[in-house]
Amino acid sequence: MRTMSLVRPSRSLEVPRPARCAALITVGQDVEKRTVSGADRRRFREMLHLELEVLRKQVVAGRLAGSEPCAGIEVELHLVDEDMQPAMVNEQVLERLADPRFQTELGAFNIELNGQPHRLADDGLPALHEDLAAALAKAEEAAVAVGARVAPVGILPTVLPEHYEGDWRSDKARYAALDEAIAAARGEDMELRIEGPVSGERLELHLPTIGPESAGTSVQLHQQVAPEEFPRRWNAAQAVAGVQVALAANSPFLFGRHLWAETRIELFTQSTDTRSAELRNQGVRPRVFFGDGWIGNVLDLFEEDVRYFPSLLPVLEQDDALEALDAGRAPELPALRLHTGTIYRWNRPVYDVAGEEAHLRVENRVLPAGPTSVDVVADAAFFHGVVRALAEASDPVEERLLFTDAHRSFLDCARLGLGAQASWPGVGRVPVGRLVLDVLLPLADEGLQHWGVPREIRDRYLEVIAGRARSGRNGAVWQVEAVHALQESGCDRREALAGMLREYLQRRRSDQPVHEWEPLAPRP
Repeated sequence: MRTMSLVRPSRSLEVPRPARCAALITVGQDVEKRTVSGADRRRFREMLHLELEVLRKQVVAGRLAGSEPCAGIEVELHLVDEDMQPAMVNEQVLERLADPRFQTELGAFNIELNGQPHRLADDGLPALHEDLAAALAKAEEAAVAVGARVAPVGILPTVLPEHYEGDWRSDKARYAALDEAIAAARGEDMELRIEGPVSGERLELHLPTIGPESAGTSVQLHQQVAPEEFPRRWNAAQAVAGVQVALAANSPFLFGRHLWAETRIELFTQSTDTRSAELRNQGVRPRVFFGDGWIGNVLDLFEEDVRYFPSLLPVLEQDDALEALDAGRAPELPALRLHTGTIYRWNRPVYDVAGEEAHLRVENRVLPAGPTSVDVVADAAFFHGVVRALAEASDPVEERLLFTDAHRSFLDCARLGLGAQASWPGVGRVPVGRLVLDVLLPLADEGLQHWGVPREIRDRYLEVIAGRARSGRNGAVWQVEAVHALQESGCDRREALAGMLREYLQRRRSDQPVHEWEPLAPRP
């Protein structure tokens, strides 16, 4: 039950938004880089337990906001130069953008867009689509001005280990602190071992940094959820996570190797693992993993985070949570938010404060970036629709689907993409495309209808999902075919990866869904 996100205690992003739409997106807060003592860790642990108790009191007293019919979105992006290599220029790009929606990410060749949340009802999805496309165009303009381009792709296919030998990291103390904390907790170099199930290609690599995590970028979807609805929403998100990954897979290459359809899943799992081999053998929980089982209480995940995970960044802030609660204010809970931000659930529970009101969100982090704005919004529509339909069904999915089957489907879908099979109640283990077309798309349509999305808009975006399921084509399939075509034309793998990425960036400008992209033909 783990997700990703670099250390970011939540803070509301104040941007114009429709009435009643809570601020669903958060921005980063820097962490002071300093030596942490044993006393600091003890006090931080005490603060965590206190803030967890304050959260429990808020839930019991009904002090948390209810569900909001809004779609929140974050999109991480790569920056590349004219040769399609990582461009370490995010500070220059952000300076030109001068837009609070954009911020740094771990790598100096990464930026992140915190999109404006939109109501799902009426024309909310097209408005989200329009805003996302406009923001990406603005980022592209700023990147071009400094000799770079924006690349929305799950894993940057041209990044190589040597790119982590120089100044690859963003100039923010929180990233250095996180990198050093994970390395210190592990006590040895980071190890990557990934084998492609189709290609048979294998990656084995040791590095002293979490840097390779920056090779992968994601799309993060947010749903604000009432406490009483949270368990079923989270369970529904877990149940459909594998299918999400299969449909959207866009990360088949890492460090020149053809690996999983969505290699980003395993890359993040391994690159942020704080356990030594011995601790893994003991069964100690990793900070990135799918989970242990379904939940029945909104506090289950927060309690597990505090009980089982040592703090990576025990940074103390002055905040009297009990005093705020007694005074009728929404407590900030900085320690709990910082701590849960270093436990990387694929569907993460988020406590946040917007204005004078605290709320909870499910943050879905399984999706890769790209390829196009219409693909991203279609993925969001599918997620919000399916999760609502499952969560409101009379027969809960968690009572009909084994958690171990959901976990197996998640990994198989990450490995094989649309070539995988997934388990589902009533149909057994079936090809993902069939499951999507026969079962999940009708649920997504039902859920979006409940959100108040008109028929023509539901059809517009769900047809993108149907097109991928029918054709068996997503970003990963297109990338692999394009690289093979370029290699058949005489390119070596590095040349083929750069050539593929150049063609990819050209095609994404049209905002045509990736399953409709023409394949590259071998050149004479």
